[in-house]
Amino acid sequence: MKEFLENLSRYPRFLITVSLGIFFVFFDWIKPLFKNPVTGVAVVGMLVGGFAFLYFTLEAMLGISSL
Repeated sequence: MKEFLENLSRYPRFLITVSLGIFFVFFDWIKPLFKNPVTGVAVVGMLVGGFAFLYFTLEAMLGISSL
């Protein structure tokens, strides 16, 4: 039973490691675009627009109303 609990306790650490790895790879891929202010603003606008699109789409699909 002790081995099972030790194995189970490794999963959150694995999830955090994978999530941080994906974030750092994505950031390294995007970082050169911020050298030019115009592309930096465009990248930030695309990220904000993408999150807004995802938020409003999920809100409409799930029938969540803020009113």
